[in-house]
Amino acid sequence: MSSDIFPDNGSRRRGASLFVKVLIAIVGALLFLFIGSMFTLGMLSVINKVSPQDLLRGKASSSAEAKASEETQKLQGEETAEAQQQTKTGTGENIELPGLQEKGEGKIITLEEFNKAVSQVVREATPSVVNIRVRVKQQDIFGQEYLAEGVGSGVIYTETGYIITNNHVAGSAEELLVTLYDGSEYPAKLVGANKDTDVAVIKIDAPGLKAASFTSIENVNVGEMAIAIGSPFGLSQTVTVGVISAKGRDIAISSDALPMVDLIQTDAAINQGNSGGPLLNSSGQVIGINTLIVSPSGASAGIGFAIPSDTAVNIANQIIKYGRARIPFMGIEMGENTTDVVGVYIRSVMKGYPAHKAGLKAGDVIVEFNGVSLKSPYELLAQMLRHNVGDVVELKVYRGGKYLNLKVELVETPSG
Repeated sequence: MSSDIFPDNGSRRRGASLFVKVLIAIVGALLFLFIGSMFTLGMLSVINKVSPQDLLRGKASSSAEAKASEETQKLQGEETAEAQQQTKTGTGENIELPGLQEKGEGKIITLEEFNKAVSQVVREATPSVVNIRVRVKQQDIFGQEYLAEGVGSGVIYTETGYIITNNHVAGSAEELLVTLYDGSEYPAKLVGANKDTDVAVIKIDAPGLKAASFTSIENVNVGEMAIAIGSPFGLSQTVTVGVISAKGRDIAISSDALPMVDLIQTDAAINQGNSGGPLLNSSGQVIGINTLIVSPSGASAGIGFAIPSDTAVNIANQIIKYGRARIPFMGIEMGENTTDVVGVYIRSVMKGYPAHKAGLKAGDVIVEFNGVSLKSPYELLAQMLRHNVGDVVELKVYRGGKYLNLKVELVETPSG
């Protein structure tokens, strides 16, 4: 037979191979389309938040409609809330967000004003603050005396040269040298001092002195700003700022002196050399005389104390007038109060002294001193230090289920 009519075996094999290739290409294309469709279906189900089965059943449109409805409700809710807010604002309630933003700007402005105010207070107060250098007699290990130098601070009390400082700064000084804010120096003399209150008064002869302004601690609240100015470690006119941490603190210093009572506690840094300097309020008025710190290291630990201005001024006045402090006395011995009545328990009364003359008896409880409620003996002592010899005070006393009002004339504390 002719080869033109019947192909040979090689031609048959080439035709079969081409058919297989075409078939594989078709199957591959179909497989690719299937995988692509499944991927697209999965993406659509994720986007529409429905299962692939629900998507194939035609629920994608309902899900999209639900989503659109949800978005519409959300927008309507926001519009309603905005409308309600505007309504409330219209009634005078300040609840709009811009109000809060304005308040924030106000804080920044207030901080700037605060900085300026502190600087202004310091500028006005520093002319009344002095550095005090002292020389005190001490003994070495061989018993030989020598003059040791120390430093403290003070505040000008009168334009005539009286300066209030601490007893532990100037009370035992052999020499006193005062340096004013402008650097001028003047020798000073000790007018008088009192170890029980740690108040001393010295005097210089200098022209153009500016006296500080003092105010009662009754006008001071815990949390208010406190400014300390002094000479810590000899660095004159150092300013530190804090707050009034507490009032009415009582600390026993030694057994041979009255406890320090009614002290102001502050976290304004107070160090050695600040003693005798002023503690000021935000108006630049003296509210206390810095006196001591509590610290394990001997440097400021954020716990400093000042003698309240009420006590400092009263004791200073006594020293200026009499050359010494005249601490008032009633003639009672106080004891632990085990009664149900809050006040100061009288354990005994000294015969011939004001308490005895006024009719007070052992077992009485003093609940008020001149209208001021008492809770402890320290509070009674604090009130006594604000008064003077010769003052007549009214006591409210509890005795045997009844309250009595008695008047007592204060006398000077006996020496020794």
